[in-house]
Amino acid sequence: MKKFLASLVIFFTLSVVAVAQQAPPRPFTECLEQVPYGSPNVFPNTTTICRKAYLLNHNPVAKIPHWTAHTLTPPRAMGCLARDDAFAADQSLPRGTRAELVDYQRSGYDQGHMVSNADLSWDRQAANESFYLSNMSPQTPSLNRGPWKQLETAVRAWSHEYKHVYTIYAGNIWSQNSKTIGPNRVVVPDYLFKIVINNNTRQSLAFIMPNIAGISSDIAPFQTTVAQIEQVTGLTFPVPDNKMMKNFIPPTNFKKLTEDKKIICKN
Repeated sequence: MKKFLASLVIFFTLSVVAVAQQAPPRPFTECLEQVPYGSPNVFPNTTTICRKAYLLNHNPVAKIPHWTAHTLTPPRAMGCLARDDAFAADQSLPRGTRAELVDYQRSGYDQGHMVSNADLSWDRQAANESFYLSNMSPQTPSLNRGPWKQLETAVRAWSHEYKHVYTIYAGNIWSQNSKTIGPNRVVVPDYLFKIVINNNTRQSLAFIMPNIAGISSDIAPFQTTVAQIEQVTGLTFPVPDNKMMKNFIPPTNFKKLTEDKKIICKN
């Protein structure tokens, strides 16, 4: 019981600190690095937010993002800051239009990052901003800790090994019939998508993953096309190659990423 209460104190302390340190959103022009091919389109009555290391478009009814965008460089793929799990509501969004911590409590769903915290662990403010709930959606543990995490890690491994820069779009797919959680009725997406653009080869990869329990961690079965993502979302994603193509998924050296990061972060 004492350990449980101590954990609660730490959790709420981190959350209060995160809220106190929240900086206001930045001008859109400061996020042009995140969308080198142009920004995805936005729907009416949604909010586009520029943070230090990512851009997102947030839906005030679903209380999750339509899409996020960020650019990952090889040095940023090897960030050394420890994860602190300082989840917090996004104070730039009015109450009633945003997710709150209480919405996820005992829901059975993870607070699943759209822009990975590990992609932003090169800078403390960027890392802290990755934990804003506007950068989350309710994800099953099977998805969040399975193929979604596998793909996040693979992109960092590719960036590090091949010294390539990647632009990444991620987002949620839902309908009027989708489940909700919490007193603010945060929508549980039926599917999540990710588009990974290699800015060196100018080729893109696209994935749609079901937000269900018991799915495989292998990302290959979920590969699709950018055109298919656009069809089911109604969004337009600027990419430099053919949106109908399914490009080759590079081999992933997870061991090299882990070992090299230990060396870099030890020094």
